[in-house]
Amino acid sequence: MHSTIACLLLVFCFPVFLNAVPPDKGGGDSLMLGCGLGEGGGKDSDGRQWTPDNKYLSGGNSVTSKASFQDPSLFSEVPYMTSRVFTSEATYKFPVKPDKRYWLRLHFYPAVYNTFDPANSYFSVTSNAVTLLSNFSASITCQALSQAYLDREYSLAPLDSDTLTLTFKPSEKQNGAFAFVNGIQLIEIPELFDSAPLVGYSDQTMDTKSLHFQTMFRLNVGGQFISPKQDSGLSRMWYDDTPYLYGAATGVTNQATKDVKIDYKTMPQNIAPPNVYSTSRSMGNNKDVNMGFNLTWIFQVDPGSMYLTRLHFCDYFYSKVNEIVFKIFINNQTAEAEADVIGWTGGKGVPTYKDYVIYVKDEAGDDQLWLALHPALETKPEFYDSLLNGVEVFKLNDTDLSGPNPQPSEMLIQHEEHAKTFQNKHGSNKTFVIGSAAGGAAGFALVAAIPKHEPRSLCSRPALNPSLPKEQVSLAEWALYNKRRGTLEDIIDPNIKGQINPESLKKFADAAEKCVSDLGFERPSMNDLLWNLEFALNVQQNPNGTTHEPCLEESEFEDVNLEKNDMAAHYKNLSLGSEHDLSH
Repeated sequence: MHSTIACLLLVFCFPVFLNAVPPDKGGGDSLMLGCGLGEGGGKDSDGRQWTPDNKYLSGGNSVTSKASFQDPSLFSEVPYMTSRVFTSEATYKFPVKPDKRYWLRLHFYPAVYNTFDPANSYFSVTSNAVTLLSNFSASITCQALSQAYLDREYSLAPLDSDTLTLTFKPSEKQNGAFAFVNGIQLIEIPELFDSAPLVGYSDQTMDTKSLHFQTMFRLNVGGQFISPKQDSGLSRMWYDDTPYLYGAATGVTNQATKDVKIDYKTMPQNIAPPNVYSTSRSMGNNKDVNMGFNLTWIFQVDPGSMYLTRLHFCDYFYSKVNEIVFKIFINNQTAEAEADVIGWTGGKGVPTYKDYVIYVKDEAGDDQLWLALHPALETKPEFYDSLLNGVEVFKLNDTDLSGPNPQPSEMLIQHEEHAKTFQNKHGSNKTFVIGSAAGGAAGFALVAAIPKHEPRSLCSRPALNPSLPKEQVSLAEWALYNKRRGTLEDIIDPNIKGQINPESLKKFADAAEKCVSDLGFERPSMNDLLWNLEFALNVQQNPNGTTHEPCLEESEFEDVNLEKNDMAAHYKNLSLGSEHDLSH
């Protein structure tokens, strides 16, 4: 029962959740193959020409087929309505320049093709020596994401070969398994990546030029969807950031006025199109409100992997240094202590970007990447605000990009050993995260130390699921909605519903709701919160009404130290605990 309430605390508390220069052609040679298309190919809804794929196919048994049904959400017949189905291992061979980086995009629409049922499709995909997909099911993935089609994008480092191979291999573990693909894009690109600092290690950087990337997220922050045709030469898709925002305080969106010209100066325009830099999201102009919350985004990621987060900035309102300065946090660690966009760029309307690398550990609950912005008090800026124009998140590896827990490369093994050494020096084997998020109206970050127990899922769903209806995307907001409606028990997994004491759940929900109050003085102190949580635990463990007075003994709870690091003032203001605690 103790484990049940501990996980209840974890799962419920964790989420409470222009006028610009025209685009240039940034890419070099490119191929756009519609797999299964007949002679002459076809054009997609953007008017782009896709050619047949058979010229590049080498060996293997395959057939071409047209999908039996077109889902209404498919925005284009080409390339999704035709496919090539592989019943044995088969390889494409593409001529490439050995010293160039390439985008590789794979398009999947898991429909019925003749007698091939997508439920039986399990396969792997490799490119030269790099594993891209392993035991992959496009059908299951699309069902999990509540979408009809799937696009996977990779950035492949120079291969030291003039041939790029792409091999599809049906699974040997599944009888009748087959592989399929609807579209393949291969685009030569300039070297967009260089070395980037490792978040959490102030003296270390990672050279990413030799690494392969998988694009996990690409968002036009504060703006709308940008189609491949509107991109600056690299056919990327940029999505709205709204589904990834955390909590009720989502800041304000901004649009550059018509007299603002995005001036790239020496920065290559193919880094991001002008539409990304002409819109942004900021906190607003109310100092008191801004000091009470973080502008926060949450991304679901695979644990046990390295990620590069690229942030895009362009300030078209302010023009002087120190007018707005803010902190950038990634997974509760300081990535940038004093971000001053004008200080970086030297002027209004000039874009820039910053890269940060972070390792997401392979431990229970470590399947999210948090990005948060907050005004930097120490610099005493003229305005207490922060801003962001775009964000991209890439998974990194040198041999394996397939799914959760990819095969560890030498790069990852070395970094993980460093992380373990750091944790052994600073960690505690008794700590257990009760809840974590960003403070104020947007949420809160609270870390308490209680004895570890085996986790159980209260709601049997992730904290943030953009595929659900809008009102259910954030588990925190959905839980609070049900609490106010008197139907809080509806969020509980039916398999354990009978094990949760309604009074204990109510006590806990009351405490959690106070933590996300828009008014700072209404949010409880750390000690008060721990007292309330232990009281809820007592009620859960003693359903007949016999409870003991909560007490915080040194053997069970570690002291929260707010005075020994540079982030102390920030965490104290938001009632978060210390940076040391948040790193556990």
